[in-house]
Amino acid sequence: MAPVRPPSPPTPDITAVSDIMTDAIAANRLPGAVVVVGHGGKVIFRRAYGVRKLAGERGLDGSPAPAEPMTEDTIFDLASLTKPLATATAVMQLYEQGRLHFDDPVQRYLPGFNLGNDPKRAEVTVRMLLTHTSGETGDVELKDPWGLDTPNRTEGFRRALTTPLESAPGELFRYSDINFILLGALVEQLTGEPEDDYVQRSVFAPMGMTETRYLPLAKVCGPHTIRGAAAYWAPGGATECAPGQWDTNLLPLIAPTAWDEENPGEPGRNPDFGHLLRGTVHDTTARRMGGVAGHAGVFSTASDVSRYAQALLDRLAGRPSTFPLQQSTLQLMTSPQQPGHSVGQLDAANVAAASSGRNPADPLLAARYPAIRGQNLRGFGWDIDTGQSTTRGAVFPIGSFGHTGFTGTSLWLDPGSDTYVVVLSNAVHTRGSAPISALRGDVATVVAQSLRLYGSAPA
Repeated sequence: MAPVRPPSPPTPDITAVSDIMTDAIAANRLPGAVVVVGHGGKVIFRRAYGVRKLAGERGLDGSPAPAEPMTEDTIFDLASLTKPLATATAVMQLYEQGRLHFDDPVQRYLPGFNLGNDPKRAEVTVRMLLTHTSGETGDVELKDPWGLDTPNRTEGFRRALTTPLESAPGELFRYSDINFILLGALVEQLTGEPEDDYVQRSVFAPMGMTETRYLPLAKVCGPHTIRGAAAYWAPGGATECAPGQWDTNLLPLIAPTAWDEENPGEPGRNPDFGHLLRGTVHDTTARRMGGVAGHAGVFSTASDVSRYAQALLDRLAGRPSTFPLQQSTLQLMTSPQQPGHSVGQLDAANVAAASSGRNPADPLLAARYPAIRGQNLRGFGWDIDTGQSTTRGAVFPIGSFGHTGFTGTSLWLDPGSDTYVVVLSNAVHTRGSAPISALRGDVATVVAQSLRLYGSAPA
């Protein structure tokens, strides 16, 4: 019999989230956002703030238009949330099927990764890609205008496969988009399908995530025009879509991100220069690859991301769930897996912290990132405790996990308290604003305090 969740306590007062968000919008840190909090198997907080498009900016027809209020059904460019939600989940499915092993060399699946028989590249494993310990640099070369006039996935994969390593494999943690571009290539190699088709059918559909998908330039339909690597609404043209395509009638619900300012190399090589990206992925590499890559490209709503989060927590807890992985596989995915990590290492570190008078859930400990000095903890696609863990806030303990996206998105989950926090925004839309890393952490902190988790209390 599946575990039974105890009755939920009365819905807590989480109005402090609204104070944080309205203050941030007033300070011009972001135009708007949607926040969803789940706890005890229920959505206990869901609210939209601000606007998704600023007043005076061009609307869908290209003319200046009024501001558009943010709505709960707004579709966001998830940016790097693509990594765990789509690519890492797909890789874990292939592991379940026995089609890959984490400590196999990458070149076994992608021979183009080491055509020169470099002994160092031969040491790079699938585990290292998933935990950002491969030695890869941050991104492929973008100083020339490849893919801006016409998307070129082949060139994007070629650059990911051949970019020189910056450090020795397994030596250190360095976050790199290349790692997940390669994992996306691996998914395509082993499934024989484009990644967008595979994850739509095998990852998103089983959980009922009907508002989540890649938006490839090659599969756009409905009234539209194409400028370089970007699609836009335009009157006229075909209005019916074939299966697998995406309809530009979605565009009014999609939050615009930033102005396309990519103009490297030869001036004029980017036909989209100076236009507001909306429905076209913000990440430059993913855009040049046509909108589908392992590291970025998925668009979704806060409701769908919360659906993913709840299914994940349910599967981890052994409750009925639509999450498309087995419980044991998901436990692997969400626990420390970086090279050199041994079973029990996280527990030992927590015990050491507690014995020094600092509980792992103590805000003084949790507010350091990473909380355990000298150690970066990564699961298979999930951030657990690194310098990027600010989204955890000051209450959720080490062992909770999550991820962020550059556009202003984040998801943090804590199985110990059966809680998740979704913050989706288009923060990059506000030019010159500071990163919202601390803001997302503040939201997590006040949520945990409002729920009185781990001995905390409302500030």
